Amino acid sequence: MPQDEIRLNRGLREIYFDRTETTFIDGSEGVLEYRGYSIHDLAGASNFEETSYLLLHGELPTQSQLDAFNEDLRSQRELPEQIFPIIETIKDSHPMDVLRTAVSALSSFDPDADAAWDDVDATFRKGMRMTSQVPTIVAAHYNIRRGKDPISPNWELNHAANFLYMLDGEVPSDDAAQLMDKDLILHADHGSNASAFTARVVAGTKADAYSAITAAIGALSGPSHGGAAENVMQMAREIGSPDNAETYVRDLLRRRIPVMGFGHRVYKAEDPRARHLKEGVRRLSEEKGEPEWYQILTAVQDAMSPYARRGVHVNVDFFAGVIYYLNGIPQDLFVPIFAIGRVPGWIIQVVEQYRRNILIRPLLKYTGQREQGYTPIADRG
Repeated sequence: MPQDEIRLNRGLREIYFDRTETTFIDGSEGVLEYRGYSIHDLAGASNFEETSYLLLHGELPTQSQLDAFNEDLRSQRELPEQIFPIIETIKDSHPMDVLRTAVSALSSFDPDADAAWDDVDATFRKGMRMTSQVPTIVAAHYNIRRGKDPISPNWELNHAANFLYMLDGEVPSDDAAQLMDKDLILHADHGSNASAFTARVVAGTKADAYSAITAAIGALSGPSHGGAAENVMQMAREIGSPDNAETYVRDLLRRRIPVMGFGHRVYKAEDPRARHLKEGVRRLSEEKGEPEWYQILTAVQDAMSPYARRGVHVNVDFFAGVIYYLNGIPQDLFVPIFAIGRVPGWIIQVVEQYRRNILIRPLLKYTGQREQGYTPIADRG
């Protein structure tokens, strides 16, 4: 095709490159469904373990199936002993760098390390281990870099509560655990976002699941993908008081600087995930004796309300950062928590890629010089 006839879709915007049975998104109407189930129903009635089962297996589990799934997840939370010295060696690195390195290292100790790339059952088993162990990696690094010993998993707690427990050894309140659980549900999958697409590209080369998830973690570490919750919390700290919110927002907009936590690449209506965190943040901020954070965010939301008619709505990350902050979690752990919730989504994206595998190889439109004559190096001035 002549170069001048090529149509570019930069960033692959509006390009459909494959089919999926996992997640449905309608950005114009603000709809998100996992396997046909509304995110509103799942966030309101399900839990992270049941939602993970749904994503991975395509249907809601029976009680006995969920019990077995839970037991499998809980039994694999411990890390191989060889991982802790690796974390210790790089403890001063950013938590996402540590997570990426540790997940890559886990592949060397996986019982299915030698399984063929298209052994889907082995990929599911690897995915279960990563789902179980990623929170342990994040919490272990958090304590190791503070000069403390890692806290062993609590087998009596669910996925979300156990993560909070492994940070400080304290069993979280029911409200704190349920809000973290809801946050993980809302982040579990989101179609062909940058990290999921990265995982599919790597899987398309017939690389194993650990390679694909390691690459996905690398993609998520970029601030344009995973950094919004951290940026929102930084914004809230800069505002300092609800009374300052309107002036702060007006100043940002005057300078054409985006207000963090608003707008989305896909959603032109409300991000359907956002509403499920707001009330939980209010309760948690009161429980922790810091109601000002909820008040600051709602004041920002009020200041931004005139822009809703232009399709600029609050997104899921707007309230997520405050949840983490109120649980005493430092800002550089916000993106690793995003990864904790996203592992099941990444895994099923990889499985879908394996089942109908094709090398993902888009083209680039060349705009450089052509047909240049070669000059020997001795003749170049």
